[in-house]
Amino acid sequence: MSHQVSVWRAAQLVGVARGVLQQRVRAGELVLSDGMVSTDALLRLYPGVQFEESGLLERVAQIRDEAFGKRVRERMLPSQEVLAQRLFAQSHELANVRKHLQRYHGLVIALQRRIRDLAAQRCGDGAWRELEQQVTRGLAQALATESVDLLEVMDDMLKVMTAQVTVRPSGHEFAVEGHADLLQSGLHAGLKLNYGCGNGSCGMCKARVIAGEVVKTRHFDYPLSEAEKAQGYTLMCCHTAASSELTLELLEAGGPLDMPEQHIVTRVHAVTVLAPDTRLLHLQTPRSHRLRFLAGQSVSLGWTMPGQDAHAAYPLASCPCDDRNLHFFIERNEADTLARHLFANDISPGTAVTVLGPTGEFVLADGHRSLVFAACDAGFAPIKSLIEHALALDAAPSLSLFWLATRSDGHFLSNQCRAWSQALDQFEYELVSHADATVGARQIAQAMRVDLFDIDCDFYLSGPPGFVSTLHGELRAVGVAAAQIFTQVL
Repeated sequence: MSHQVSVWRAAQLVGVARGVLQQRVRAGELVLSDGMVSTDALLRLYPGVQFEESGLLERVAQIRDEAFGKRVRERMLPSQEVLAQRLFAQSHELANVRKHLQRYHGLVIALQRRIRDLAAQRCGDGAWRELEQQVTRGLAQALATESVDLLEVMDDMLKVMTAQVTVRPSGHEFAVEGHADLLQSGLHAGLKLNYGCGNGSCGMCKARVIAGEVVKTRHFDYPLSEAEKAQGYTLMCCHTAASSELTLELLEAGGPLDMPEQHIVTRVHAVTVLAPDTRLLHLQTPRSHRLRFLAGQSVSLGWTMPGQDAHAAYPLASCPCDDRNLHFFIERNEADTLARHLFANDISPGTAVTVLGPTGEFVLADGHRSLVFAACDAGFAPIKSLIEHALALDAAPSLSLFWLATRSDGHFLSNQCRAWSQALDQFEYELVSHADATVGARQIAQAMRVDLFDIDCDFYLSGPPGFVSTLHGELRAVGVAAAQIFTQVL
């Protein structure tokens, strides 16, 4: 018997990106009914799907493996209390189904007996006997053992291990795994949620529970009013999903204008050598005051050195889902005060650095187009942030990266690109080298024309002025709409 699941759950079951399924829906290969997908239709599109391919059984096996111990159990499974509530809900649903089946079975048996009695009273009437035989055959077919719907079994297992959260009014969905709270899970899924402290003190992450149950994961100090409690409000940072399905009502940021300006005193966590002329500056915010930003945005960094105060703007290279750990790629530049002190080893772990922002509109546009990213040297910073955010959203059918290096060590994170490519079927990249950024931009445009112009794409370009303007001009010259090109000049 066919089973109905959401597109989000369907993508989990068959092991593809949600954007791939949405693309097949738009192409008419997969039909939705009230926003749901039939497992029969899924199996027709993906006939070779197996438990092993979904990764679900491997996760269960890992949990059983004592070598992983408590750490893996906490990462993969919810707490015992949450598991018990989800299993109870599943058992309650099964008990209701069995009760209804028993009632229908009794009704059919009574009907069968009544027809048999009527057929006996009217010996010459073959229609009654034919009706009685039809009911008997139908009952036998209903009671006969049928092959198990593999996707339905997997869906039932996922409902216990992970909860599906639907956000209203946007319709966005995300999964809650392990001991993660609702806020963490939503941010890791790429949602632009409203929040402040993240520890239950400010109340900015309030959301109303429309359907399903939540359970508290930590103590919080923010006092919800009695009216808010009666209306079902909860703090996302201090609660997780107790039921396998949960619907929340909350407001999400629509874009950069919804990001409030913040002033945070951070500490240098580490300075890492990525290449001879590139350093990774890793700042860490206080636990009670994390930076809320959109992927691709920038901030102003301020610090005090003996005899001077300095400020400079840099794009963030990290994902908004990890809002305590802020990464920046700093190139060697004697005209840049921060870079000069960083390469002179004057800035060490523990140094206080103020962060002001975020600013900038170089963010992902809404939609389900394939995404093409182009970066030059340290212009890879906001591109990396956008790619990580796009992977969290899981909505783009494909992602392509073209990275130009104008010096020998310009591809300072090529191992990260290789890791993405090996782990993700929908990601591909090409590394380009040329000392002239303008010539390199033309080479990238030529590579794009060969591979991508028959696909509906959004283009994101980041780097020095010559690189960005040249590549932008090349794209416009071959017919790419201006609304599908987004730029960041560094």
